[in-house]
Amino acid sequence: MASDRVLHERVKKILYSLTGITLAENKDIMIANRLHKLKRDTKYSGDVDELLDSIEEGSFTMEFINSFTTNKTHFFREDFHFIDLRDRVLPSFVNSGKEIKMYCSASSTGEEPYSMAMTVLETQEQLNGRINASIIATDIDTNVLQYAANGVYRYSKSSKEFPDWIKPQKYFKKRVKKTLASEEILIKVKPELQKMVTFQVNNLNNASYGFQKNYFDVVFCRNVLIYFSSEDQNKILKRLFSHLKIGGTLYLGHSENPHDLIDYVQRVGQNVFIKTKELS
Repeated sequence: MASDRVLHERVKKILYSLTGITLAENKDIMIANRLHKLKRDTKYSGDVDELLDSIEEGSFTMEFINSFTTNKTHFFREDFHFIDLRDRVLPSFVNSGKEIKMYCSASSTGEEPYSMAMTVLETQEQLNGRINASIIATDIDTNVLQYAANGVYRYSKSSKEFPDWIKPQKYFKKRVKKTLASEEILIKVKPELQKMVTFQVNNLNNASYGFQKNYFDVVFCRNVLIYFSSEDQNKILKRLFSHLKIGGTLYLGHSENPHDLIDYVQRVGQNVFIKTKELS
């Protein structure tokens, strides 16, 4: 059997070929743990070398991707973006008859797109109007997409996830699970929120995403580019940018930058960019 170092380098190579994700040098413990989990989840009886052979031959690829993608998220993460969406973007769509089309490019377990949907409904109520909105939310991990579509989350009364201007009880049904040892609070997304969001699989490293050019009014691409090399980040941003309308808004994560798009956007807030012209 190959050494841990050789195995880990092989995992990195396979992961990059399938997803474009680049794992840092300090991820050896994470790789080892996820390899064990992958072997357990696939119930593979051979050794890890043989399992990686099978993946390279086209078997267990989705299980491999699901094992090695990172899904850290929560509701209203970096809430200033949702405040900008509420105060600057959405008001012009109230009672306009126009549909606002939004894209969440790395939905993970669904907290981000549902936060977008809650922001729409909250703006409607505040402005006493109607907003026709749709959200497409994608991820490469099929497990988290199923979790997101189910829309059931654990909730803590001490949670600081929801900003003061959002009342969770308006958008979720509460369910309490009691055991002899503890009490767990679950919240389920209400249908009016769920129907606004369409979840589907997409690999950001694909050459095309299947959307029309200039289709979206809003694109969220936050805290996902950090898993790609600088060169691949730039390619992904350019693909996303082609699907954003002139005047549309691009939201990036706090440690991400627009790379070669800088001359084609206007910065209007903390990692908030308006598309001003098409890429030449």
